[in-house]
Amino acid sequence: MTADPNVHGYCSPKFEPVRTAFVNNFVEFGELGASCCVYVEGEMVVDIWGGWADVAKTRPWQEDTLSGFYSVGKSFTALCALRAADQHGFDLDSPISDIWPEYGQNGKQHTTLRHLLTHRAGMPAIRKPLPDDALFDWSLLVDTLANQVPYWEPGTEHGYHTNTFGLIVGEFVRRISGLPIDQYFQQQVAQPLAADTHFGLSDDDLKRAAEISWPAQEQIAEPVPASTQEIPVEQPPVVVEFMAMMESAYSNPSGISSLGVYNTDGWRQTVAPSANGFGTAKGIARIYNALAHGGSINSYEVIKQSTLEEARRIQCEGLDKILRREIRWGLGFQLTHPNRPMGPNPNSFGHFGNGGSLGFADPDTKLAFGYTLNRIVRDWGSPQNKALMKAVYSCF
Repeated sequence: MTADPNVHGYCSPKFEPVRTAFVNNFVEFGELGASCCVYVEGEMVVDIWGGWADVAKTRPWQEDTLSGFYSVGKSFTALCALRAADQHGFDLDSPISDIWPEYGQNGKQHTTLRHLLTHRAGMPAIRKPLPDDALFDWSLLVDTLANQVPYWEPGTEHGYHTNTFGLIVGEFVRRISGLPIDQYFQQQVAQPLAADTHFGLSDDDLKRAAEISWPAQEQIAEPVPASTQEIPVEQPPVVVEFMAMMESAYSNPSGISSLGVYNTDGWRQTVAPSANGFGTAKGIARIYNALAHGGSINSYEVIKQSTLEEARRIQCEGLDKILRREIRWGLGFQLTHPNRPMGPNPNSFGHFGNGGSLGFADPDTKLAFGYTLNRIVRDWGSPQNKALMKAVYSCF
């Protein structure tokens, strides 16, 4: 197989293996377009991009091409919540209902910010069937969640809140700071760090958005059981409820996982911080560069060091109720794990996104890593990001 990725950008001679791996991703794994950026001890050592920003291969990937990075945005949403909580003196173990009273009903009155950030809130799906256009109605989505009964007692189990995480945590940020999550993120995180990352694109930024290619279209990032209508009637009620929860987690309302809408202006411009963050690899890496240095970079403190230390401490681990895989959680950050590795060192933390996008920090080496792409690979462990990480660490 041949490929001409037209790789551009900067790569320190010491990190030339990263460029080699980046090119090989196009040859061996069919990469369409991508970017990769690495900082080490505050110095940018890799900032490369290449390939195509559209399926027809008419738009070369540019330095400022914005790609959807899916769940990488969960960690940025969590960062906003942690920063806002510190700013307003909100304790991680205080009830969310202290600042969002409507949320404290139907068994959720003791739900804390720690529960939300560790996927232990018992709210991985929206129970009430919603119309398709609800996808673009923030108030309807969060009000529906505030009114519903959790699927399990908050704090007792962890299960990946695939699409509801950004809604609930984002609404917490809005309630405590007075700013919608997209605005708070820009004002408090992205702009001060000169990180080209966004929740919801402006009209001008739409022109920079890469087209997503999803070869296995209409399939989601994690396997979902069949429709509850296909479940034999003899199945126990608990099984029926679990299957219904899984289906709703990825498809209620329609498009909540981006299926059918991921290349539309409506999806790119709405605010759905669990799934539709956009940015460059450099933008992602710039945020993690601050986190790799204890939360501050160039005299800007994006998060208190003590709060960051708590955020990257193991909060819960083991078999995830939704993903059905072993996983390890900090506060909104995935912690490196044998089946979700972020390099070889034990203290790395960050977040993977659907298709292989990734951002993480390694405080042991003061390393920050960002990777974006536009061809969705349905693989729990993307071979592209694994190859890039292996190449990065071979340079030390």
